[in-house]
Amino acid sequence: MYKFLLRPFLFLFDPEAVHHFTFKLIRLSHSIGLGGVFRNCYNVKNKKLERELFGLTFPNPVGLAAGFDKDAKLYKELSNFGFGFIEIGTVTPKPQDGNPKKRLFRLKSDSAIINRMGFNNGGVAAAVEKLKKNKGVLIGGNIGKNKVTPNEEAVNDYLICFESLFHYVDYFVVNVSSPNTPNLRALQDKEPLTNLLNTLKTENSKKDNPKPILLKIAPDLTNSQLMDIIDIVAETKIDGVIATNTTISREGLTSENKKEVGGLSGKPLGKKATEVIRFLSEKSNNAFPIIGVGGIHTVEDAMEKLDAGASLIQLYTGFIYEGPVLVKKINKAILKR
Repeated sequence: MYKFLLRPFLFLFDPEAVHHFTFKLIRLSHSIGLGGVFRNCYNVKNKKLERELFGLTFPNPVGLAAGFDKDAKLYKELSNFGFGFIEIGTVTPKPQDGNPKKRLFRLKSDSAIINRMGFNNGGVAAAVEKLKKNKGVLIGGNIGKNKVTPNEEAVNDYLICFESLFHYVDYFVVNVSSPNTPNLRALQDKEPLTNLLNTLKTENSKKDNPKPILLKIAPDLTNSQLMDIIDIVAETKIDGVIATNTTISREGLTSENKKEVGGLSGKPLGKKATEVIRFLSEKSNNAFPIIGVGGIHTVEDAMEKLDAGASLIQLYTGFIYEGPVLVKKINKAILKR
């Protein structure tokens, strides 16, 4: 029903406006008691779907990627669409508006999206207030730096977010791979990234119950840079990697919006993201868990990520194009394996 009735209507309007409208629609539907209906339609509950990772028990291996519920406004409602975990953010210490609009573009013929949102969010304190109401949803906290913070001081921004969110998320994701914050990707270089992760690990080790820390990387890294990532994970002893963020590549696109500046997500990213997962998995000898994300629009896409070495997967653009039934289909397919 979503693909043939609701999506064609929603795709008539501005993507960012539709995102906010959809949030209101989901919230309204739950306020009139439809949450249980959604759970019955889309949740697949089975012990065989559970995954033990980072000391956490994931109800199923299909999560919602960061960027969809940046401010933790709708994590409970979204979990009713069958997701095993929800990643909020990217959040920054201070609220920021992000880049000027228009900044979100559909590439319909490519089943893709280009965004240059720029970490628009209400700040970490606002997200914490919403997460205080959480009852049982497994939450990842994706953290970043404010645009005005120079890279030399970026560590402080990540520490602020880490400390603020610590009691309200189940794992952390260090985002240094968005192409939409100036110079952010420079933090992926070996020296600054090692320093950032070691600092967070030091603070984490002081806690009575340390939280898993993962690194989200870009799909545009060279093989040499990916080998550096493997070395950094080994050196800093972080808990895993999320592969991948959006790409700056425009190879093979046909849509008229293909030249828009920003990060590309969706089907065109699928192969590249899978290649990164496979490279990390093989070259590291499966030394750390990988959450696979990028271009998952079908069951087959999901299985490719898992077969390449991902322990968990996340959806974003595929969820927008295919609807919540995709989550159900993937979980059912995993059970049949």
